[in-house]
Amino acid sequence: MRGTLKSVPAFFEPFDLHLFGEGTHWHLYRFLGAHPAEMDGKKGYRFAVWAPNAREVHVAGDFNRWHFRELPLYPVGVSGVWAAFIAGVEKGELYKYSIVGRDGRDVYKADPLAFYCELRPGIASRTWDLDNHTWADDVWMEARRQQGPPLDKPISIYEVHLGSWCRDHDPESNGFLRYGKLAEVLIEYVKDMGFTHVELLPVAEHPLDESWGYQTSNYFAPTSRHGTPEEFKGFVDALHNAGIGVFLDWVPAHFPKDDWCLGRFDGSALYEHLDPQLGEHPDWGTYIFNYGRHEVRNFLFANALYWLHEFHIDGLRIDAVASMLYLDYSRKEGQWRPNKYGGRENLDAVDFLRELNRVAHEQFPGVAMIAEESTSWPGVSRPLYTGGLGFTFKWNMGWMSDSLSYFSTDPIYRSYNHNSLTFSMLYAFSENFVLPLSHDEVVHGKGTILSKMSGDVWQKQANLRLLYSYMWAHPGKKMIFMGSEFGQWNEWNPREELDWCLLQFPAHDGIRALVRDLNHMLTTEEAMHKDDFSWTGFKWVDFSDYGASIISFVRMGGDGAPLFWIFNFTPVVRNHYRVASPKSGVWEEVLNSDSMYYGGSNVGNIAPIETCPDDFGGEGYIELTLPPLGALCLKYQGGR
Repeated sequence: MRGTLKSVPAFFEPFDLHLFGEGTHWHLYRFLGAHPAEMDGKKGYRFAVWAPNAREVHVAGDFNRWHFRELPLYPVGVSGVWAAFIAGVEKGELYKYSIVGRDGRDVYKADPLAFYCELRPGIASRTWDLDNHTWADDVWMEARRQQGPPLDKPISIYEVHLGSWCRDHDPESNGFLRYGKLAEVLIEYVKDMGFTHVELLPVAEHPLDESWGYQTSNYFAPTSRHGTPEEFKGFVDALHNAGIGVFLDWVPAHFPKDDWCLGRFDGSALYEHLDPQLGEHPDWGTYIFNYGRHEVRNFLFANALYWLHEFHIDGLRIDAVASMLYLDYSRKEGQWRPNKYGGRENLDAVDFLRELNRVAHEQFPGVAMIAEESTSWPGVSRPLYTGGLGFTFKWNMGWMSDSLSYFSTDPIYRSYNHNSLTFSMLYAFSENFVLPLSHDEVVHGKGTILSKMSGDVWQKQANLRLLYSYMWAHPGKKMIFMGSEFGQWNEWNPREELDWCLLQFPAHDGIRALVRDLNHMLTTEEAMHKDDFSWTGFKWVDFSDYGASIISFVRMGGDGAPLFWIFNFTPVVRNHYRVASPKSGVWEEVLNSDSMYYGGSNVGNIAPIETCPDDFGGEGYIELTLPPLGALCLKYQGGR
């Protein structure tokens, strides 16, 4: 039984305070928050929190039976930091801060830099330590550092919401699998499917399951739904040792207004702007970070680096970048405040993103910084020295929108919408693009990717196989959301696991088999990934046959043989279809999305295909049978 606890002042090195004040303390999470410590031979925890406008700050928790006036924190100079050491506090105890603001109102807050929190609906922070896992992924981490930015590497991303990919059906569980079990079953599946990376919807703690993690309450705490922080480290470690990279969605654009987390933290607009035209998001009912304040920028910088350093994350997908870049995002005239030059650009956010990418790439060579950016902002994935934002990749939202619109169109009308297929190549190399079919496309009444396809059931499934073939053949890295790889019919529900039962049906298992084979081609054929961001890796053969809704192009790159892709976007078999040969010689069909193995009608070309000479001095032509709603990939076998 512990006796009466006392708090005593805790002090910090002046250099720590200086770095925090100027916004460059990259390891802020080892300075603020609750940390195991020892003073005068007694073990306990040191608590530190930034609350510059508070009159008083106290901490209370399990350790003192939640008596909020017993354990004060003390000001650390004029830094705005309050801190104290309390002997006898042990790991795993719940706690909160009581903060009296300038207005005299007392609010109870979770620790902004807590490393672990209680399971929702609880909102308290939990004392924990940082150094709690021995990593075994040295080979992976060194290879990542040596390779640098993965621009010429095969990247196929499986986007996963851990809470609904697979559920725990034990009636005594909370429905969520532990990180260790998730690693076991997810690794087996991802390895079999050939995905190179998983991208996790935000795992930082959040109070509402239906927010999927995008309304983050505790930026430094992996969600307790699946276990402890060290269990999450073990999850990442296991994926790395299986050769699978881990990207993490990160949300620096906004945060929820819940009165127990960051909002009005010390009674003032601390992390957010006070002006609602700058500090509140009209779409999501959330606060917007004040990117012009040093300490707030430092909080976000340190949080990004925290995931990269402490959890060995291989890249961050920055959510809602467009909402950060524009002051008038989702605002009508009179609802936004121009910048100092009269423009609509959020200059503080631009500076923040550029500096974030600089620091991340300098400190962690080989990581990927990925922007979900839906506008035409120039140079999102271009280097800082060229005036770009410095991201590694940018989501190609235009390709996604055009492609889904095209494939939802009845084939009889597709000839009038041919430009939806070809337009993307006008800008395909203006950025380093990821082609995304993300969770956003399968929620809120939008249906699933399969249900968006035109036609009856067979045609929908054929269209989906055709879409995936076109997507994997198109320049750019690939990403699909879980369940889409086998053609789920039901819209995604974050409270239920995927409809794995569909895999007992050959058509759905066939769609999955096609994605598996496309991933295999992506990783084994250099032509599919080596020059993803340059015209040297792509060449049109024919994009003008809009009447038949057929396009063809070649992928090239590295030392591998070129791959010739031909797509028939109508449900009509095209016999004796002639197309210019990219290279004189012999071609062999290596993938056919209409194969019976994938659930198709098995129309195709079995024998090797020889180039026929023409009368115009070119490379000649080849004559093919094109399957209905099908894609063919031919591999060059050499000349004769």
